Amino acid sequence: MLKRKPIYPGIIELNFQAGEVFGCNVYLVYNLDEWILIDIGYEETVEDFIEIIRQIDFPLSRCKTLVATHADVDHIQGLAKAKQILKTTATGHPNAVRPLREGDTLVTLAEIAAQNLKMTMPPVQIENEINDGDVLRVGNLEVEVWHTPGHTDSQLAFRIGDMLLSGDNIYRDGCIGAIDAHHGSDIKAFVKSLERIRDSDVKWLAPSHGPMFANNKDFMNRTIDRVRGYLKMADFGTLAESWPLMDQWDDEVAEGRLPEGLGAPD
Repeated sequence: MLKRKPIYPGIIELNFQAGEVFGCNVYLVYNLDEWILIDIGYEETVEDFIEIIRQIDFPLSRCKTLVATHADVDHIQGLAKAKQILKTTATGHPNAVRPLREGDTLVTLAEIAAQNLKMTMPPVQIENEINDGDVLRVGNLEVEVWHTPGHTDSQLAFRIGDMLLSGDNIYRDGCIGAIDAHHGSDIKAFVKSLERIRDSDVKWLAPSHGPMFANNKDFMNRTIDRVRGYLKMADFGTLAESWPLMDQWDDEVAEGRLPEGLGAPD
C-alpha cells in the first residue's frame, strides 16, 4: 500500500497522489469508512484512478457517490464507466442531468466540428441532484455545496472547512474556465460567482485544473475586473451585454465624422 498524501484533512487529489497528471483534478473526499469522488475525468483514465484508490487502501465498495462538478467532457466522460466499476450512484446539479443522461456531445463539448474534435460521451444517469446550500455527508464530514454558474450553468463548488474545491471558476494564473455559449456560459453570473469566492472566508482554492492556491482578494479582483470587461467586448458575441464601439459609430455616422486625414479631398 502507498502512503496517502492528503492536500487537506479528508481530501486527496489523485493526480498529486500518483505524482503524475492524468487529466483534470479528481478529488477523493473521505471520513471514517466512507468516501466520494468529485469528478473522474476521461474514460481512458478511469482505471488508472481506481488503481490509485486501491493502492491507498480505500475499499471500492465504500464509495458513496460520484459527483460531477459540471457537465464538460474532460470532467465526466468516464462517469458511466466508473459508476459501473464502483457500483455506486452519480450526483450533480439539475442543469447537468439532461446532457449527461442523453450523452449530449454539444453541451458537454465532446464534439466541436470546426476543430474536427469528436469524442464519445457515454450517457449516464444522475440519481442524486444537488444545488446551492445542500450538504453532502461523508462519514462525519459535511461538504457544503455551492452553485457557481458562469463557466457553465451546472458548475458546482464544494466547501470543506477552509478549503473550496472550486471547479473551473478560477486557476492559479488568474485564468478562468472557458466561456462558451454552447455549454451554458454566462458572464454576469461568472462575475457573481467569482465575487462570492473572493468575499468568502475560504482560505484555500483547489481548482479542477492545476495547482491549489490561496484565496487572495487582490488576485481575485484582477480577474473579476477583467471578466467584467468581457461584458462590453465583441469578442464574446451574444454573451456580451453591449458593444460601446457601435454607440460611437452611431454618433460618427450621424455627424458625418471620419478620422482626421481620411476621406476624399474637397
